[in-house]
Amino acid sequence: MTAITVRRQAMVNVAMLALFWAGAAAMVILTDQIVGSGSPVVSTILKVVAIVVAAFVYMRLAAQEATLDHALFGGVVWLFLAIAGEIAMTMLFHRGWYLLLGSPASALRNVVMFAWVIAPALFARNAR
Repeated sequence: MTAITVRRQAMVNVAMLALFWAGAAAMVILTDQIVGSGSPVVSTILKVVAIVVAAFVYMRLAAQEATLDHALFGGVVWLFLAIAGEIAMTMLFHRGWYLLLGSPASALRNVVMFAWVIAPALFARNAR
């Protein structure tokens, strides 16, 4: 492959990663809006399910030949985008905004953070 082809493929991968993260984030926000006022455990489970579903779709449609390294890197990027999104929304609204990860006072936040990172790796292909 030429350098231009490799660069173009990398740009497409980054764009698809961001697009599927946006879909996952939208599902997480919708889940929090619907179930958030009820049980925090149920809300966290549904958030993790939404993240895993988005990761499955991403890995099957956009990153079919991705290895575990690619999937873990994608998961780290997803976590970074979730943290950056919460910081941006907090700055915009001038109050705490914790829809993507959960409240810092809750230990369930760690479960959601772990899900952002590990979900794409659940569907990675074996290295060749």
